[in-house]
Amino acid sequence: MKNRLKDLRGERGWSQAHLAEQLDVSRQTVISLENGKYDPSLPLAFKIARLFGQPIEAIFDDGVEG
Repeated sequence: MKNRLKDLRGERGWSQAHLAEQLDVSRQTVISLENGKYDPSLPLAFKIARLFGQPIEAIFDDGVEG
């Protein structure tokens, strides 16, 4: 799944480790999310959206037109 996580993190000047700490996940999870190799669980997606103050749809793109 495509996402804007890396861009949003970069805009804030956060390291992957800092974001991982904020989300209570490993840095490896953040790397996998940013590379599109791991789709977050729904609770994690909500946590990410709240952290960045944006709707889930503004961060994650499932590629489905509609």
